[in-house]
Amino acid sequence: RYVKHLRTHKTDRAADDADARFKNYVLNNQKLASTELTKLTPLQLEAWRKALKELPTRSGGRRGGLRSESTLNRDMTCFRAALNLAFLDGLVTSDFAWRSKLRPIKNADRRRELYLDRAQRLRFIEKAPSDLAAFLRGLCQLPLRPGALAKLTVGDYDKRLKVLRVGQDKAGKDRRIRMPDVTAAFFEEATKDKLPTAPLLARADGKAWNKDAWKGPVKHAVAAAKLPDGTTAYTLRHSVISDLVHDGLDLLTVAQISGTSVAMIERHYGHLRSEVAATALAKLAL
Repeated sequence: RYVKHLRTHKTDRAADDADARFKNYVLNNQKLASTELTKLTPLQLEAWRKALKELPTRSGGRRGGLRSESTLNRDMTCFRAALNLAFLDGLVTSDFAWRSKLRPIKNADRRRELYLDRAQRLRFIEKAPSDLAAFLRGLCQLPLRPGALAKLTVGDYDKRLKVLRVGQDKAGKDRRIRMPDVTAAFFEEATKDKLPTAPLLARADGKAWNKDAWKGPVKHAVAAAKLPDGTTAYTLRHSVISDLVHDGLDLLTVAQISGTSVAMIERHYGHLRSEVAATALAKLAL
């Protein structure tokens, strides 16, 4: 019922994500899945949450390791939302069973502290194979998620208007980014002699990048460039957003081109505005 609700009111991407999480973490728990909603108890949900926390992750840099607090929050979100929908639709008369037991962990999404300066980013690119280097260079020029950049096709770039359409991203909405000339030149070069349906920044074999394809090469490039432990392709997005905020670009614009909310930018990057504010205040001195 909740998955259908998402397909109607949100996006197919959100619905598919929720469906996968239900199958992987809720419906495979026979005792929980066979319990009527009206008979759910706080103890049952507390046990489920504890078991989920100790379950190894299925993907990402922590694959096989225990869930981080932010990952646990994401895994619980759709279950809690589904139960809340049942309550709102009158299928149950109380949310007592899950009201406290599925409450998200506060401050789980802490600021991403790992930052690469321009010299480190250049080393990262230089130590990578040519196909990965082009992909990393793209991440250094726009604040995109690696997965969003990997999904772009040649047809997503309008050479005449110098506009890039980002159509598949976590935010679930299309957005268009107007390129400055120097950035436009990079993406225009990437479109040469390619069909509109071809990946904009492809692997050497012509296939699109994905996290499984870039994970190993990125790890080797990080080591060769002697970058900090924990550096990933996503680190470039964080670094680029940090620079945009630090250089004074307004947070609404940063959020729009990054495909996220102003609240998220403020939460993770708002501290960088202090120097911008200090510079502005200095100009007021008489």
